[in-house]
Amino acid sequence: MSEDSRTEQRRRTLKGGKIVFNDGFSTFDCTIRNLSEGGAKLLVASPVGIPKRFRLALDDGRSFDCETAWLGDGEIGVKFVTSD
Repeated sequence: MSEDSRTEQRRRTLKGGKIVFNDGFSTFDCTIRNLSEGGAKLLVASPVGIPKRFRLALDDGRSFDCETAWLGDGEIGVKFVTSD
């Protein structure tokens, strides 16, 4: 990401989580590398097959509806959105 367009400060973290979609029938493991009130940076084995919108379920029990903001090599930047 060439330009930092975040509005909130992100806190570095190392949490486990899952990318959940297809009504909970499809999941990808991920690691949350940083987190803010409005979004997160996720590490994944590959972003291939991950949809633009999904639910992020953290190992600590919290979950967020997300939309992909950017993709990198093994990384996904997401913003948290309200469910429609």
